[in-house]
Amino acid sequence: MVSVFTDACRRKETEYTPVWFMRQAGRYLPSYRRLKGTRNVLDIAKDPELASEAVVSAVHELGVDAGIIFADIMLPLEGMGVKFRIEENIGPVVSSPIRSLEDVSELRAFDSERDAGDVYDGIEETVRKLDGTPLIGFSGAPFTLAGYLIEGSPDRELHRTKAMMYGDPDVWEALMRKLTSMTKSYLHGQIEHGVDVVQIFDSWVGSLSAADYSRYVLPYTREIIESVGRNVPTIHFCANSGSLIEKFRSTKADVLSVDWRMDIGDVWRRCKEKVAVQGNLDPVVAAVGGKAMKRETDEILRRARNHRGHIFSLGHGILKETAPENLREIVKIVHKTTRLRP
Repeated sequence: MVSVFTDACRRKETEYTPVWFMRQAGRYLPSYRRLKGTRNVLDIAKDPELASEAVVSAVHELGVDAGIIFADIMLPLEGMGVKFRIEENIGPVVSSPIRSLEDVSELRAFDSERDAGDVYDGIEETVRKLDGTPLIGFSGAPFTLAGYLIEGSPDRELHRTKAMMYGDPDVWEALMRKLTSMTKSYLHGQIEHGVDVVQIFDSWVGSLSAADYSRYVLPYTREIIESVGRNVPTIHFCANSGSLIEKFRSTKADVLSVDWRMDIGDVWRRCKEKVAVQGNLDPVVAAVGGKAMKRETDEILRRARNHRGHIFSLGHGILKETAPENLREIVKIVHKTTRLRP
């Protein structure tokens, strides 16, 4: 589907800068809290009607230029036999973390239609309701998924993960191979069922050096992105990624999504103007609102002004304390300011 959002992903001239936010269907929205009730995230993600309602309500309430499917990066791992639970204010907790080659061998082969059928049904229902607004699909990247599987719960230090990467290369390669195969299948299914763009979340890979990223991670991420080809645009997201920008460029993703620690203009310069860039307002600024939010939004637009292919977003997900009217105001500022640019 051709839209301002997908054109920006392809670095084409656009009438204005498109906007969307990670976690835009979330707890900060009263409508989402009503829909969620006592359900957990996975309950909603597996109910195509509820999942589509969460996505579409957020798009309409905020006036953004794209929706993103309602799912969790851990969800496809269920199809591989991984048992986990989502704990409030903690995140995914894996019942039996990966420790050995035997553990890896016990992971089942992923069958996308069997194991992600609810997600795909939700995509089709969401596309129908969005009536032309682009829909973003997504998956966790192999490294970040491996981090959850090995650590057993969120741990940004990733000591066990790195220890396996360095000390048990055969186990590491076997795990990354299985996760890469799953991710390719999962994303291809999303595309077949109607998403217009896919985003790969490698949220934890900023913990690696550039050399280690090249050796232990890059080949798998590049394989996934190359498998998507030119079917739909691809977005690569990582937090705290300043030292890895050139490496991310070599994944061949169409868009690099960066957080607030980066000067957004530097991303284009370091990538020779060959990528679109997504970001990168600090989510805390969006939560604070007011003059600070207006000032920082204007500054990002100023830094992006002379570069082609900008998608305005936060540098990470929306904080639950954020007032929805702040996000609506950001959308208005970005649309109005960029429509008026020379």
